[in-house]
Order: sequence, then structure tokens, then C-alpha cells
Amino acid sequence: MSPAPLEQAAVRRTPGAPRRPVPARLRVPLVSLLAALVAASGLLLGAGSAQAAGYRYWSFWEGNGKNWEYATQGPSLLRPDDGTVQGFRFAVSEDSGDADQPRRAPDFGAICADTPAEDGKKRVALVIDPGTSTDAPDGEKPPALRTACARVAPDASSAEALAAVAKPLRYDDSALLCAISGYPKSGCGEQVSGDGGSAKPSAPAETADDQETGAEGDGDGGGPSVGLLVGIGAVLLLGIAAVVQARRRR
Repeated sequence: MSPAPLEQAAVRRTPGAPRRPVPARLRVPLVSLLAALVAASGLLLGAGSAQAAGYRYWSFWEGNGKNWEYATQGPSLLRPDDGTVQGFRFAVSEDSGDADQPRRAPDFGAICADTPAEDGKKRVALVIDPGTSTDAPDGEKPPALRTACARVAPDASSAEALAAVAKPLRYDDSALLCAISGYPKSGCGEQVSGDGGSAKPSAPAETADDQETGAEGDGDGGGPSVGLLVGIGAVLLLGIAAVVQARRRR
């Protein structure tokens, strides 16, 4: 038996000795592998961004005296007290966390100054904000923002107060508020793609009977999902393992 294998097995690297350079036949595959990993990560992250989308709909707000708060009930369920200020804003948003507020302060005194109190009635101040042309459906122009003071029965809902001053209203089969004073002419809670701004039919983001705060919802602000991040991590780990394995084989 030739002693060569034993001699090779006995070879030890002297401490402090310079490390042998990576052979060219290994260097090229490693560079190619790292480049592929970077490209794959970019594609995955790009896919996550491209999936970001919003919904075009009327959001419902309550005034707390100074600021607006996203309503936790739909207008057909909520029965506001006398002196309440409520707002409706038409815009494109992903969820309640990034929804645009009405662009007028919730000031009951200013809105209902010309509507005196009446026995057996309550007054509800309303801010109706159709939003901007950026959020408008194709071919439509949003009307001007306006305020109104609804004088309605003591047990009237917010939807009834709105109907008293802003007809015609349009709802869909899920009781989602689709249009106020006829705006928009068509569509209802449609999904708007994040890349081109085009609308696609979709389930409404929330209905008038079940308007949630969104804190526990599925919306994630448009960022990469957990599954996407796990996939990126798996790709990177596989790449690191391949690099380590290649180094061991030198």
C-alpha cells in the first residue's frame, strides 16, 4: 500500500501560516451563487411590494371634540347623541390604520350654528368629504367638501342622519355605504391595485354594519407578509450553507 494517503492525512496546517487562496474553480461558483441569492431576495421583496393594494370606499369617523377617531361601528348601527359630530371621507386606503380623515375639524358649534335645537329632536353635525381627484374613480370628479346639521328623531342612527341631509345614498347587498349624494356613480369598496392604480372587483374592506378599527385585522400596512420574510430567510440560509460546504471541500 502506498504511503501517500497516510502522508496526506497527516498533513496539518501550521498555526499562523497564511491560508491558501480559494481556487479559481470554486471562486466563480461562489460569486454566481451569491449573485443569484441577491437577485432572488430582490424578486421576493418586489413581489411583496407589488401586492400592496387599497380599497376605494367611504370611511366613517367620530369627532371627540378636537380630533377624528375611526368609528368602531357602522353608521346603520351607531345611534349618536345630540351634539355629536360625525364624518365621512371617500378615499383609497389599505385599512383603518392608514385611512384619510375628513379634512374639516369636528366642530359642532360651527356646523350647527344655524340649526336651532328643537324639542323631540336631536342634532348631529356631519362632515361629508368626497376626497380628492387622486382617489376618484376613472372619469369622475369629486364634489366639494361640505358640512350639514341633521335634525332627526332621538333614536335615529347615523345612517338616518346622513340620509336626512345627503340623499341619494347607495348601499350594496352587504350594507356597505357605496355613495353619498350620488358620488361615486358606480363601484363599491373595490380593490385598487398598488402598482397601476386600476380598480379590480373585490370583497369590500368593511361593511356599514361591521366597521372595525383594523387593529386586529389582516391588513399589514402593505409590507411583506410573514410568509414572504420566512421564504427570504430560507433562501439566505440555504445560500450560507452552500458557501460553508464549498469551503469545507477545498
